[in-house]
Amino acid sequence: MALNPRLVKESFAHIEPHGAKAAAYFYGRLFAVDPRLRRLFPPALDVQRDRLFAALTRIVWSLDSPGTLAGFLGQLGRDHRKYGVTAEHYAAVGEALLATVRRFAADAWTPEVAAAWTEAYAVASSIMIDAAADDGGDAPAWWPAEVVGHERRTGDIAVVTLRPATPLPYEPGQYVTLQTTRWPRVWRAFSIANAPRPDNTLTLHVRAVPGGWVSTTLTAHTQVGDTVTLGPALGGMRPPADPGRDVLAVAGGTGLAPLKAIIEHLLAADRQPTIDLLYGARHAGELYDLPDLTRLQAECPRLRVLPVVSDDPGYGGLRGRLPDVVSRFRPWNRHTAYVCGPPAMVEETVRHLRRDGVPLDHIHRDLTPGER
Repeated sequence: MALNPRLVKESFAHIEPHGAKAAAYFYGRLFAVDPRLRRLFPPALDVQRDRLFAALTRIVWSLDSPGTLAGFLGQLGRDHRKYGVTAEHYAAVGEALLATVRRFAADAWTPEVAAAWTEAYAVASSIMIDAAADDGGDAPAWWPAEVVGHERRTGDIAVVTLRPATPLPYEPGQYVTLQTTRWPRVWRAFSIANAPRPDNTLTLHVRAVPGGWVSTTLTAHTQVGDTVTLGPALGGMRPPADPGRDVLAVAGGTGLAPLKAIIEHLLAADRQPTIDLLYGARHAGELYDLPDLTRLQAECPRLRVLPVVSDDPGYGGLRGRLPDVVSRFRPWNRHTAYVCGPPAMVEETVRHLRRDGVPLDHIHRDLTPGER
């Protein structure tokens, strides 16, 4: 039976307004089907429920884009190895998922819709299972890593450097999920802030968020010599395929991390583009990485760093909101643009770039890890 994206999307539209309730119902059904699965998940499921529904939404709306769908599902399948997920678990997940869709689609649930969801899940789970199996022969499910550097840059931001026990492959712009010994089974995402290094170390920019178990542990309760666990690299933001185009990078807060990795990669290339980095924060004291960026700019004349502060009247440099400041400068329509930071900033900056003539396929966006 062929996939029927239309029926899946139409029925999913009935579920989207009830995302939190649907995710909670799903986990209740899943643990009822197989109680042993509960041990794979963290004690508190609030963040897990949000991520489940975000992933399901992305899958549903990618059903008629096979390449995008396969890439995302392959990443999920490989990443889920770190939880201890095996091929045998997918049957229980499928049963709980179909029960959840049936419950929340209500009158939209028909035999045709049931068949469409059954086929869609069969295709999705097959891609994930195959990706995990292919990855299992070559890569570990997780990497133990030693903390070899810890620098508290502000009251709530730390720069943490890790050395995995074995090399962890990644591309500049990607992120890893991380688990601490203080909070087992609680994984959080952090962007890698450097291009690959000969010593295989990774640097993360971590902001402690209110109620953030892992981020608070990393900023306030972690020291050199501690050990953490890393999952495989994830994310679709990469250096530009065409190194001949100049680059605009717009970073809000710790959204700087993946853009710094991409910039380092580009500056080491034989054919270096001109790079403009707009690096924004609310207050001057929150420009936590400015000294290192200034050093990098001094070493690389093709890099221009423009610090931007929005809410500090005493700041003597460039002031304003990042989306507005982007539009003050030269046209960017011949640039490849990268935007990373809080969701509202990212979306508004992309709208400004589109309005100013930057083609959508030349704009790459991502959110700060805590908001993915």
